[in-house]
Amino acid sequence: MFTEAIEKILSDLCTPALVRAVEGADSAATLWSALEDSGFLELLTPEIAGGAGLALNALLPIFVAFGRCALPVPAAQSIAARALLRDCPSAPPSGMVTLAGTACRQSDGLLCVPRVAFGLLADFALVNLEGELLLLDCSLARRESTGVHGSQCATLYWPQDSLGSAIGHNGEEVRVFNAAIHAAAIAGAMEQVLAMTLEYCNDRVQFGKAIGKFQAVQHQLSVMAEQVAAARIAAELAFSGDFQVPDRMATAIAKARTSMAVPQVTAIAHALFGAIGVTEELDLQLFTRRLHEWRISDGSETWWNGIVGQAFLAQPDTCASHFVRQVTPSPSA
Repeated sequence: MFTEAIEKILSDLCTPALVRAVEGADSAATLWSALEDSGFLELLTPEIAGGAGLALNALLPIFVAFGRCALPVPAAQSIAARALLRDCPSAPPSGMVTLAGTACRQSDGLLCVPRVAFGLLADFALVNLEGELLLLDCSLARRESTGVHGSQCATLYWPQDSLGSAIGHNGEEVRVFNAAIHAAAIAGAMEQVLAMTLEYCNDRVQFGKAIGKFQAVQHQLSVMAEQVAAARIAAELAFSGDFQVPDRMATAIAKARTSMAVPQVTAIAHALFGAIGVTEELDLQLFTRRLHEWRISDGSETWWNGIVGQAFLAQPDTCASHFVRQVTPSPSA
């Protein structure tokens, strides 16, 4: 029910034209208001507190839909913030809330939070600082764009006197939840890239027939489809179990596997589209650019594979299949 309702809003409002406009610094207020006014930011809030009280597995198709539409606002992060702020006595702030899984103090006293998703747009950020949870006002920070075309990611710097006190000790959960969100977004965006590529290959005629009829092209499409399917299954793993936030090991596997699929899927898509695939006018680049950005957000496959590898090596008498079954949660009923 919630997925269908959100997808209706996305299909009406989150158009490629709007995504381009937001990337060009136009306002996303109409889209954000539609999501906020409909109560969709409270999907993880318990029913007793006026929310929907959804389980994690119910969120997956919603977060995948956000990726499939290249949603240009931090709706997934704002939804997750409600769960991460569960021990905070005050209500979550209104406005766009993003997540930042890594922060460090500089010698000049500034708090540096690198590569914050939606850092150019967010009103507030939930920040993990050495395990402590901070809720920071982004209007007090200096924002530095990454310089990547169309990216809404930014590095933020807060002065010491604007930090305040920690509001929780679950800061490490911020990075895990944000990584799970990016895994779901990658899965959704790759589904869209595959759909666009299939449509193009069926429509583009060369040597008297659609290029999708050529065996070499079909081989590339099958490889792409395999990677997209694997990414979706991996993302499902991150959102399984009966927890308030995604399990760390399940998320590590999911983020590593979805990130691993990005180079191959994007390379095949651009190869099959040919020269038109790199043009601004084609919607393909709205997704492939984000896929490369999400791949490295909260740690690339190298970082998360290291987490999984260390856990596996700590159990020398366990084979890989048994290890996965032991360290990942069972799917919720």
